[in-house]
Amino acid sequence: MADRQSWRRPDSLRLRLLWGLSLPLLLLLSLDAYLTYQRSLAGANAAFDRMLHTSARAIANGISSHGGEVRVDIPYFALQMFESNAAGKVFYRVSDARGKALTGYEDLPPPAIKRADAPALQFADADYLGEEVRLVSLRQTVRDMLTLRDQEVWVQVAETPESRQELARGLLLGSLLQEALLVATLLLIVWLAVSRGLRPLRRLSAEVASRKEGELAPLPTAGLPNELTPLVDALNLHGERLQRLFAARRRFIDDAAHQLKTPLAVMQSQAELALREEAPAEQQRQLRRLLDGMRQAGHMVAQLLQMSRLEPDNGQPIALEKVDAAALAREVALEWAAAAHERGADLGYEGAEAMLVSGNRALLRELLNNLLDNALRYAGDGAVVTVAAIDGPQPCLEVRDSGPGIPEAEREKVLLRFYRLAGERQEGSGLGLAIVREIAGRHGARLSLGRAEEGGLKVGLRFPAA
Repeated sequence: MADRQSWRRPDSLRLRLLWGLSLPLLLLLSLDAYLTYQRSLAGANAAFDRMLHTSARAIANGISSHGGEVRVDIPYFALQMFESNAAGKVFYRVSDARGKALTGYEDLPPPAIKRADAPALQFADADYLGEEVRLVSLRQTVRDMLTLRDQEVWVQVAETPESRQELARGLLLGSLLQEALLVATLLLIVWLAVSRGLRPLRRLSAEVASRKEGELAPLPTAGLPNELTPLVDALNLHGERLQRLFAARRRFIDDAAHQLKTPLAVMQSQAELALREEAPAEQQRQLRRLLDGMRQAGHMVAQLLQMSRLEPDNGQPIALEKVDAAALAREVALEWAAAAHERGADLGYEGAEAMLVSGNRALLRELLNNLLDNALRYAGDGAVVTVAAIDGPQPCLEVRDSGPGIPEAEREKVLLRFYRLAGERQEGSGLGLAIVREIAGRHGARLSLGRAEEGGLKVGLRFPAA
């Protein structure tokens, strides 16, 4: 659906190509329309000029002279032409060689008869009664039947340009309809060609979008157009750089954590031994503070190692198997029973006897360890902590406590690394829930934080349906 709607965005490559082709086509169509109209008008002028000439010739053929008197007999053909031209107005005039009107419209502009070399046939554009007219002037020699003397007469026929313009517009409209159909067909062909040409790019985009987080395997270049190969090569090169960067970061964290783990363990052991020796109360208090700090530092180093191991390695998925999450939850809860007893907490298990999920046993153990550590650490002494396994279409693991909980506005933030609630007194690294979120993501499970029935925090991990 997103691919089908992407062309509507103003930054769509397909839309840009279509606009880039459509605008020049529209400009060419406009230029062609102008040229077509001029050609159509020229053709209409030529056709109507011939008609005017024919009409003038028909009138001239009806002129005779008897004893010096010129008679004009307008034939039916000329009158029929006048009547058929309903779109415009037609005027005519017959005058002698001196320009005296013999019949017709006397104020029609006279021909150029003063020039000795005036042509026998003249076409001109003139202004008559405030209107533009096309005027033909034809010189005709008439022989008197009695005196046998020749005399010249001028026949003029004029018409307004409406008929010519109507014919030109009709020709233009027909041409435009044909060209619009051709342009629409061409745009459809261009659309299909662009869509087909962008298909490899859409496949490449879909392949990149379908990759899981951290998957940096090289993209295949087989079957791609030459124009896309440099882009894919650049993406693959960028992926290789990221792989080297991530690998260097993981090595650094692993090395630093391992280097810190041993001296911290040694210092912790030495502090515990020092506490067993008799020493002044102030020295004992300082040693306890030192021991608490070293325990906290050791806890943070261990969690940093966990986060490092959870980083995706070249996009390879974790190994999943069928795990009895209920039995694992009971086992982990039993391991934390001693720590809960020291804090006076009531740690218990409830739920299904068995609950199979698709997961990684070691990572799920780490998840439960972090949840129970957080619950016992922040719920306070004497708290009630419950581990639950709820079987069903979507199996769910829960850890609930009766502590102060987490405000709803802070529940998304506590999943971030090193984020701690303001005013929190308990020492912590801010990594516990971030580790839980990473493990849940690697299992495709949905992590949720809510309010528990006991009044504190409820952390739920809902696994995908089998």
